Amino acid sequence: MTPAARVQAAAELLDQILDGTPAEKALTGWARRSRFAGSKDRAAIRDHVFDALRNLRSYGALGGARTGRGLMIGALRAAGQDPAELFTGQGHAPSPLTGDELIPRAPSSAEAMNLPDWLIPVFQDSLGDRAEQVAQTLQSRAPVMLRVNTRKGTRDQAIAALAGDSITAEPAQISDTALIVTEGMRKVNNSQAYASGLVELQDGGSQALVDRIAVQDGQNVLDYCAGGGGKTLAIAGRIQGKFYAHDANPRRLKDLPERACRASVSVQVVEAAQLSEHAPFDLVLCDVPCSGSGSWRRSPEAKWALSLDALNELNAIQSDILDKTHGLVGQSGSLVYATCSVLKAENQNRINAFLASHPDWRCEWQENWLPGPENDGFFAACLTRFAE
Repeated sequence: MTPAARVQAAAELLDQILDGTPAEKALTGWARRSRFAGSKDRAAIRDHVFDALRNLRSYGALGGARTGRGLMIGALRAAGQDPAELFTGQGHAPSPLTGDELIPRAPSSAEAMNLPDWLIPVFQDSLGDRAEQVAQTLQSRAPVMLRVNTRKGTRDQAIAALAGDSITAEPAQISDTALIVTEGMRKVNNSQAYASGLVELQDGGSQALVDRIAVQDGQNVLDYCAGGGGKTLAIAGRIQGKFYAHDANPRRLKDLPERACRASVSVQVVEAAQLSEHAPFDLVLCDVPCSGSGSWRRSPEAKWALSLDALNELNAIQSDILDKTHGLVGQSGSLVYATCSVLKAENQNRINAFLASHPDWRCEWQENWLPGPENDGFFAACLTRFAE
């Protein structure tokens, strides 16, 4: 495919997504229908689509319309390229520019943040003078990060193994187990290092969060909102103990037994009714459902789908999880609350609300990791009981 044909395909896909089709579904359907497209074509079109979704408002302003076509015109202008060079109407290229498309309009300050209007003051209240910086960071692609399983080898050994499959990775600063992939990102899942359990795909912020939690051999550990189980495996990679994973949607955990076997650790998947059988726990980790605002680089659709009502519903779920899980913690154990959010309503406010209604608990520490070159945005707080 020519660069112009890729732009046209991306514009058509963006129209489907703007009409309500999930991005992954639209991209998968297009790939199945378009057998002529090679892997580089599919990757380029995917990048076009996600870049446009991250920058929906500013690209729409630059391109004259919040349509697939307008977003791709805006994307080219944002990259310093004249869209007329590709919008020629020749072959499979998009048709030439007309009318308002010919006249670029600079985005307003609000449009440049690429957030819904209602969310801008929420960002500013949560992040203060860092709000614009974080909003800007969320407009670019997230890094591809790996966690080295130190049960299997060292970072240097992982780097060498990845290089054998033409993947370039470098040590990251955010965690002693973290690598950042600089070349060959799309080869990781088929690499020998991944297949052998030497590395796992895991964001640097997740690794830093696990590093922050004090654990020791022999502990009884529950990952209550385990999702795919990445943090469960990360903790199990650090100590010898008993590890349990639970999620309200068990399908999210279907691959965990295989991944645990590959990582040479043992994790038991448990349903809610079984939790009391294995309690009390020395550590209960609750990486609760949230807006995902710290990881919107990876799932930019969520940025535009979030509403104030949805945020309030999430806050209720988050508080309910804290209420349900604190009773599973042993007398000297820890309850770690975590989100991949940068919003105060989901972070500090939830901890303050819990402490206000549970005077026998205290916060040992809390920490924010803002989205950066090695990590998504995360928040964590460690809660313990007052000693009797």
